[in-house]
Amino acid sequence: MLAAIMLFTTACTPDEATLSTPATAITGAIADSSPYICKLVPEQAFRLISGMTITLPEETVGTNTNGDCRASNAGSKSLMVAWMQEAAESTREYLDYIMEDRRKAYSRHGAAILPTDLGEGLAVRFPEGPFGDQPYRVVARFSCGGKQRIITLYLAQIAKGRDGIRDMIELMRIAQKRYGQIYTCTPGK
Repeated sequence: MLAAIMLFTTACTPDEATLSTPATAITGAIADSSPYICKLVPEQAFRLISGMTITLPEETVGTNTNGDCRASNAGSKSLMVAWMQEAAESTREYLDYIMEDRRKAYSRHGAAILPTDLGEGLAVRFPEGPFGDQPYRVVARFSCGGKQRIITLYLAQIAKGRDGIRDMIELMRIAQKRYGQIYTCTPGK
């Protein structure tokens, strides 16, 4: 009888790992506001989604057409933003290849399809493995100014209690809008 009571008490005692986080951590809205990390991601939204508070120095390589920006600190790859535009060095066929490659990899891990207003794309959380340093990823191919573009966002972590897939989709929505502002084109056209 005593063993049964102890078993029942243990089963009903909440485990710290399963306790919910405060509602503000879960429901904080993703908003577009300056300043931006890597020109496309609102810093405040990134901090809300990731839970990170450390300073993140940026390093950008490439051109306005094709490149990437990394925001990291102490060896941590906190955020990476990559962009590619249809051009002589990256033809539409090459962009097709990139998207097909991402679709295969992301789909194997249960990727969510992006809403159609964001173009063609997927959001995924990879399990442990070769993508372990940035397991949260979202990619979108969209038209802007009559040319095909691809933006990919890579995140190292999502704060406890957040819906990582939904948050990454909202970050992509903001990134595309910012991209259009920076490069004077209208996403989706």
